[in-house]
Amino acid sequence: MAIEFTWRWFGPNDPISLQEIKQTGATGIVSALHHIPIGETWTVDEIIKRKHVIEAGGLAWSVVESIPVHESIKKRSPGYHKFIEKYKQSLRNVAHCGIKTVCYNFMPVLDWSRTDLAVTFDDGSITTKFEHNVLIAFDLFVLKRNGAKRDYTSQQIQTAEKYYKTLDEQAKTKLIETILLGFPGSGDAYTLETLRTALNEYADIGHEKLRSNLYDFIREIMPAAQEAGILMAIHPDDPPLPLLGLPRVVSNAKDIDRLLQVFDSPSNGVTLCTGSLGASRTNNVAEIANRFAHRVSFLHLRNVTSTGERDFIEDNHLEGNVDIYAVIKALLLEQQRRKQEGRKDLRIPMRPDHGHLMLADKMLAEHKKQNVYPGYSLFGRMRGIAELRGLEMGIRRSLGLD
Repeated sequence: MAIEFTWRWFGPNDPISLQEIKQTGATGIVSALHHIPIGETWTVDEIIKRKHVIEAGGLAWSVVESIPVHESIKKRSPGYHKFIEKYKQSLRNVAHCGIKTVCYNFMPVLDWSRTDLAVTFDDGSITTKFEHNVLIAFDLFVLKRNGAKRDYTSQQIQTAEKYYKTLDEQAKTKLIETILLGFPGSGDAYTLETLRTALNEYADIGHEKLRSNLYDFIREIMPAAQEAGILMAIHPDDPPLPLLGLPRVVSNAKDIDRLLQVFDSPSNGVTLCTGSLGASRTNNVAEIANRFAHRVSFLHLRNVTSTGERDFIEDNHLEGNVDIYAVIKALLLEQQRRKQEGRKDLRIPMRPDHGHLMLADKMLAEHKKQNVYPGYSLFGRMRGIAELRGLEMGIRRSLGLD
């Protein structure tokens, strides 16, 4: 049995069409109802409407990514329980419509962070990178977050200040736009003021408190997910380190082990994102893949190369610090083991996560007069899925799994 290759599609407003996606080799779609406000219930009618569009394009809606977790749940603020009940109902409705894998995350305020979204790679393609020093400069001298200096060493502050003084007004504006960029699909984005407000609301929530809130959330929703036959797959923090004073609680093997023990069921699983975990030098992603393969329900395959202690650039899928060969091998062997055990959750969908912006992507964007969201190009991801499909086939045949 092979891995199911999927593709993230942000809905009808995505500049990449289902027809184009079908020609990449993907058979499944990873999508979400971004037009529904965070915290509100996904109705059966809305789910079916999106599912019909996907199926009319000759593809299947394989994974929901994601039903966002309302900030009130993460903070356990007054009224949070009503959002948990709506979340449960959304899960039941998704299952009713035949979609059984849901990716989600518990990152407070910001889903992901980069400090440069237009880095010219060695081959001339465009990629993204993260530099901790740049984020510190933004935090201290642009955002001017209350108490920010307490989070950094004197050396970090001096280095960030030196960097900040090199920026002209255009570069400062670009940095702000990069940090505050809204996620594709919803288009929602923070302003500096709304970001300050959101961060202030986490001022008294540290790592242990957020971790406790996550575990409470897992205990609340997993019985409903299990009853509905849903496989919940939590996404690791991206990047896996504290940002702007915010805690991170899904960043390494210890975090994953602890949260899986909260509710011992296949419904409480993991999205193995090789890029997010690989962004930390302390994470051995191949070892994590082998250790937790039995609870991996979804795969994000991408690669990163460390450029500093906490810095990285997004590399090509088969290049970089992460041993993608070992990861795919671990999951293929896991599929075989599940099959031998008679488990029903044999399907492990994968999507090529992120991709460089290539020359053909630029030409296509100009033709369509639509910008491509960083990391979500057509040709960059198509290169990735082609390489990953070939690697998967080679591993599968070498293991005698065909």
